[in-house]
Amino acid sequence: MNRNNGLEGKYVVKNNKKLAFGYTTGSCAAAASKAAAIMLLSGKKVDYVELMTPKGILLNLEILQPVIVDENGESYAQCAVKKYSGDDPDVTDNVLVFSRVNKNPHQGVHIDGGKGVGRVTKPGLDQPVGNAAINRVPRQMISDEVTKVIEDMAYDGGMDVIISIPQGEELAEKTFNPRLGIVGGISVLGTSGIVEPMSEDALIASIKAEMSLHCAAGEKYLLITPGNYGTDYAVANFGFDEKDIIQSSNYIGDTIDMAVNLEVKGILFVSHIGKFVKLAAGIMNTHSRCSDARMEILVANALMAGADPDTLKRMMDCVTTDDALSILEEKKIMKEVMDIMMPKIKFYLEHRCRKSIEMGAIVFSNVYGELGRTTNADDLMDLIKKEHNKKD
Repeated sequence: MNRNNGLEGKYVVKNNKKLAFGYTTGSCAAAASKAAAIMLLSGKKVDYVELMTPKGILLNLEILQPVIVDENGESYAQCAVKKYSGDDPDVTDNVLVFSRVNKNPHQGVHIDGGKGVGRVTKPGLDQPVGNAAINRVPRQMISDEVTKVIEDMAYDGGMDVIISIPQGEELAEKTFNPRLGIVGGISVLGTSGIVEPMSEDALIASIKAEMSLHCAAGEKYLLITPGNYGTDYAVANFGFDEKDIIQSSNYIGDTIDMAVNLEVKGILFVSHIGKFVKLAAGIMNTHSRCSDARMEILVANALMAGADPDTLKRMMDCVTTDDALSILEEKKIMKEVMDIMMPKIKFYLEHRCRKSIEMGAIVFSNVYGELGRTTNADDLMDLIKKEHNKKD
């Protein structure tokens, strides 16, 4: 067990529950590397090491499976730190992150990945093609910790550091890595060194990583859906492959912001009405915990289309958007309602990016099929298909 790991009393409250913090694979790799460097230079095994994370939380982490090898001209030290994800549902919880360190006559700390650490095969990610998928902040943490050991122990050479995660290749199938072109294992991640439970930042970072990948492949016009419904609809109706589509989850506004920073020229969203009805009121995070005004928005637009009070009352009692649509279909005003809503959706999409990106949307229902599209949707669709045809 870790002693005084610095996380006591550190938690967030979500849905009225206290959720404990954890620490990242990057922190594990840095702590294991620090311990291995100490063991290599001192010849003594280490039980615990302290690690100051970028977030400013001091960890005291237990060192597992320490070995020092010095025979037949081979000299290295290796040890592991067990990942602790707190109350975050992370696939890497309890995995061992190993670091093997050996001396190098040249100056500096040279970092690479071993078994179970993925390797980058496509441009546009945090690391260049060919590098181990050990992101920038963990690399800096590892380098800083090993450099301190070298200086403190007056060693005049450099060190090679190999990070490995034996379970990594198996775990990678449960992550975005295969989709992102990271092969052979998982990534060593973390920007703060600390895992905050159910972190929205982590999900948004994964969306940005996938978007960066598409941009690095030369795409300037992107097809984006909130989730699987939109992906399935785009594949079935517009001839796209899943790999052509980016999923934004509920973070429509954040996705648009990231696209602006990546200098994207245009986005076509394909979305189920249950998500994008909220865009007609300018709601840019469509998660139900942030906003659930589906019926209110539909009712307001139905009122504008001339629906009578009884129809509006019936709609307000609906649980799903498809239920409400069935009433609009019954009253033969569904098209009128969507004709009112689609320009509003386009307005708020353009407002978010200050019209710096061409924005369009196609909205559908699983029951009623396509419900509406913005006036520029066809043009955006053509531009997206042309880019994909060039790549093929």
